[in-house]
Amino acid sequence: MRGYIDGRTLLDTAAAAAIGAVVVTAAYLASSPGVLDVLLVAAGSLALAAHRRAPRAVLVVTTLCMFGYAVHARPGSWVALPVVVAVHAVARNGHRAQAVGTGAVFLLGYTTVMLVSVPGVQDTVERMLLLLGWFLCAGVTGLIDKNWQAYLRQTEQRALDAERTREETALRRAGEERLRIARELHDSLTHSISIVKLQAGVAVHLARKRGTEVEPALLAIQEASGEAMRELRSTLEVLRTDVVDPGTGLDRMAELAGRARAAGMALAVAVEGDVRALPADVDGAAYRIVQEALTNVARHADRADTSVRLSYEDTALVVSVDDEGPCLPGDRVTPGTGLTGMRERVTALGGTLETAPRARGGFSVRAELPLAPRRTTG
Repeated sequence: MRGYIDGRTLLDTAAAAAIGAVVVTAAYLASSPGVLDVLLVAAGSLALAAHRRAPRAVLVVTTLCMFGYAVHARPGSWVALPVVVAVHAVARNGHRAQAVGTGAVFLLGYTTVMLVSVPGVQDTVERMLLLLGWFLCAGVTGLIDKNWQAYLRQTEQRALDAERTREETALRRAGEERLRIARELHDSLTHSISIVKLQAGVAVHLARKRGTEVEPALLAIQEASGEAMRELRSTLEVLRTDVVDPGTGLDRMAELAGRARAAGMALAVAVEGDVRALPADVDGAAYRIVQEALTNVARHADRADTSVRLSYEDTALVVSVDDEGPCLPGDRVTPGTGLTGMRERVTALGGTLETAPRARGGFSVRAELPLAPRRTTG
């Protein structure tokens, strides 16, 4: 991941330098730019290297630099090239209003400069229409790119959800099959072996009561039937043991948080109270609730800043996941598979689940999972 990020940063820097070189070359072909002109072009173009990390700041810096160059040197339409690229980057990140507003301000300012300094209204109007087309294309392609990236992320997440659902379904069916086998063994074998053991015991007792020698075969039957009962009980205990999905407990919270941060989510995790060992079903449910909540943030809140809080109380474990996404107070949220699955898990444990938009924006998930009170030693 680190190498991928470094390679992408290097590519962005090279592209920004290439754009600056194109604008400087065009400036030298048109006239002899001064040192200030070159500095403005270089600053406005090289700022584009940071368009992934701070697209709006890059748009402001690039627009100011190129507009300053336009006022000072009155160049041709190519002066808008870095601004067009910055508008595309801002639109791709979802800031449509700023992209439209900044593009319109630059276009209006450049047109005003050309009308004041260059005689001939027709030439200025032609340049303005050309730049208008550039800015429209930049905005539209930026939005298309944003929607495409969102579609790819959603498709990938759906594939992960489908795989996880298949695994959970397979585990559940395996558990149901184990219970069915346990019931069948109990119904078909336990009664028969118990009768054999009982009859053998009665025969041994009667033989000893009459003072006759007990047949070795009878003793063997009694011992074998008792051993068979013990083995059968042991097997039934194994089959009736709950099938717990390995590696889905809060002990893997650090790994889960690391994956979320690697995906671009600013995540804070806090633990409150006296941490203690949890029952397997509560531990697994808490992990799944946090996992599903972070998945929803990635899918529906564009990886907004998120906080996870685990509160160990005397009789409950409280799991809270709050994000700062685009959801507004009063927005109607239709529960999907994720929220429905959360509620089913919590309800099965006798807990409560609250999911709703936050008062100051974003979305909140709060689950309270009951725990047995801790024993106190006196």
